[in-house]
Amino acid sequence: MLISYKALKTLVDFNESPEELSKLLTATGLEVEGLNEVLPVPGGLEGLVIGEVKTCEPHPNADKLKCTTVDVGSDELLQIVCGAPNVAAGQKVIVAVVGATLYPSEGDPFKIKKSKIRGELSQGMICAEDEIGMGQSHAGIMVLDTDKANGTPAAEYFNLSSDYCIEIGLTPNRADAASHFGVARDIKAIVNKDITLPSVENFALGTAQNTIALQVENAEACPRFCGLEIRGVEVKESPQWLKDFLGTIGVNSINNLVDISNYICHFLGQPMHIFDADQIKGQKIIVKAPEKGTKIKTLDGQERELNGNDLAICDTNGPIGIAGVFGGEESGVTNDTKNVFLEVAYFHPDWIRGTATRHSLKTDASFRYERGTDPNMPPFAIKLAALLVQELAGGDICAEAFEEYPNAIQNHEVPVKFKNIDRLLGKELTKGLIKEILTKLDIEIKEESETTMLLSVPPYRVDVTREADIVEEILRIYGFDNIELSENLSSDYISEFPAVEADLQRLKISELMAANGFYEVQNLSIVKPSQNAALGESEDSQVQLLNPLNEDLSVMRNSLLFSGLQTLAYNINRRNKDLKIFEFGRVYGKKVNEDKTKYYENQVLGIWLTGDQLVETWQAKSVKNDFYSLKNILSKVLGGMRLNDLSTEEAVEPRFDYGINYKLNNKLVAVAGKVKAQHAKFSGVKQDVFYAEIDWDYALKKFSQEVAFVEIPKFPAVRRDLSLVLDSEVGFDKIKTLAEKTERKLLTAVNVFDVYQGDNLGEGKKSYAISFTLQDPQKTLNDKQIDKTMNRLIQVFESELGAEIRR
Repeated sequence: MLISYKALKTLVDFNESPEELSKLLTATGLEVEGLNEVLPVPGGLEGLVIGEVKTCEPHPNADKLKCTTVDVGSDELLQIVCGAPNVAAGQKVIVAVVGATLYPSEGDPFKIKKSKIRGELSQGMICAEDEIGMGQSHAGIMVLDTDKANGTPAAEYFNLSSDYCIEIGLTPNRADAASHFGVARDIKAIVNKDITLPSVENFALGTAQNTIALQVENAEACPRFCGLEIRGVEVKESPQWLKDFLGTIGVNSINNLVDISNYICHFLGQPMHIFDADQIKGQKIIVKAPEKGTKIKTLDGQERELNGNDLAICDTNGPIGIAGVFGGEESGVTNDTKNVFLEVAYFHPDWIRGTATRHSLKTDASFRYERGTDPNMPPFAIKLAALLVQELAGGDICAEAFEEYPNAIQNHEVPVKFKNIDRLLGKELTKGLIKEILTKLDIEIKEESETTMLLSVPPYRVDVTREADIVEEILRIYGFDNIELSENLSSDYISEFPAVEADLQRLKISELMAANGFYEVQNLSIVKPSQNAALGESEDSQVQLLNPLNEDLSVMRNSLLFSGLQTLAYNINRRNKDLKIFEFGRVYGKKVNEDKTKYYENQVLGIWLTGDQLVETWQAKSVKNDFYSLKNILSKVLGGMRLNDLSTEEAVEPRFDYGINYKLNNKLVAVAGKVKAQHAKFSGVKQDVFYAEIDWDYALKKFSQEVAFVEIPKFPAVRRDLSLVLDSEVGFDKIKTLAEKTERKLLTAVNVFDVYQGDNLGEGKKSYAISFTLQDPQKTLNDKQIDKTMNRLIQVFESELGAEIRR
């Protein structure tokens, strides 16, 4: 939830800075998760001052330029070259001095530097409104009508002051604090100051005749409904103060009427809706749950079907809004709206929660209604809204105001015992202090004795219903930090960096493999000497059994490859040719050095693929497993172990026709490739086999339990494609590595989506079609930035890879 610091200051006259206020709010349970300064215009006009043009002469070397001298309150006049047609001596203007950064309405920011323009010195810039982000006009420079002294900051002239956006991580129980007024209630209790709400004393019914009637059929779902009709309004742009308020809390300004409803919702915590009165059929508002199957087209343009338990605002033709959730498209305010009907209501949370969940609609209104709003707020809210409508849109309030409130919602009573307060707090507070805190929280003491109190809690505090809740309220205002620790306090703790549980990680990866269609196997660790020898292992490097059961199985395996191949052969011989298996197993070896023999064993993960990955059906042909099928599952396993910063290189070893080595910190962590046909046939397999092996011990050692999370970017990504003709030996990894090295800030992804080789490219050449994804987390990229980045990438590809760009 976002809150404006300036808006809070209008409610409570506190002296705390934004940082100090954030600490106080966090201490009361309204945890502040972020605090950001919001400038009324980008840059806050820093480095811009009022200046006075003293002289203005034609530029000797340019017909459309002028040479001016400008007084900006410094000891010497500034010489500034200006191209505006309306610049003249005697004008008061806005000057950007050397060193200032301008944030134009369109385009990138730029810094003002001392320079020479057509041979004449220029020590600043006289600005137009679009050049400083204050408008769109570029017809000429801004000419001011002011008596302010030269050198006065432009921000002071425009009366600009920054605001602070306070981001509060609102817990579900604190529905009362889902607004500026709600947060102000806590501030009032902390700083012991009164709240000052906007005055509604000037509200008065008018003489215009009502055209709308009201009927509430479902008082259970809508216990209180206030309505008011205003005729003769004008829909237009909102004033700057309202746009600034909404902008600070991340709400777009639409028009004055819609902005008023958003202001009431976020300022008071009371959702409201404004209907176009002329679009209400039959001149009647009916609050009811329409029959199942009734349809309504909402403001987002979607048609939704109500299920019989959805409360709706209806006219005589049917629903015109989903109560407490979303307005209807046909009755919404447009630029042509002249007469409006204001709806401010209290809806039962259960009804709104059910409707919002069924329709997957989470709006600002449903967020508040489904948690519980203040049933006593609608009369004040509708008066304030009506006064704002008259102030910002004009119009006459009609003679009749509607209010349906047949069964008033009462405060709930909570009995408490002083001894229980002390017991739960862990500290004895004076009765006077306890009662003072409760009073600050608008909790009334109805009855009191030496040992107990009967408290009356306002209905907007939906979370305060028990004695323990009362104690929590006292504690958060008194201060958690003011409760001293016991001398005998003890606690247990969990290690911040627990050791990696090898069995748990193995289970997770096994589940991952199984979820991707693999079967786990377990094979003997004893193999034939000829199998080890086939991989180039000398007899001295093999671990031999001292007392083998037979001569065929007499050595320990140095790779899982042949164990898996034997399993494949066994299944293929039984007509099970499409196989995906994996094994966690150990490999063994020895090193002989200077008459010393060192034995070693490593745990590895082996993965085998053969046959079809998709069998043929009447809809599609069969698709065979290939190297990329293996590479895909290997990437998932390595990703599951959070081994992401891996480098790759071509694998040259006796097991594979071709393959890839995966390295981490220059140490081999995994290898994958197509098994040589001779090895497969040696085990009785006559079809292609793809095999990967992961050094499991090293992977576990490098496994990181820390997970990094980043915020989802608010600004869109942009994709650009290039077609590169390169020498055949240049792999995609070289392209990707070079691109990431060249553009570290904006480049988020590089992908190859097509590879082509043919006679028309020439011998030893291939063409890559590469996509580049660019994104700036701080702003939307423009064409100039994108083109600049892509041109830089093209230059690097041409110079370092000898690439030819296909146009």
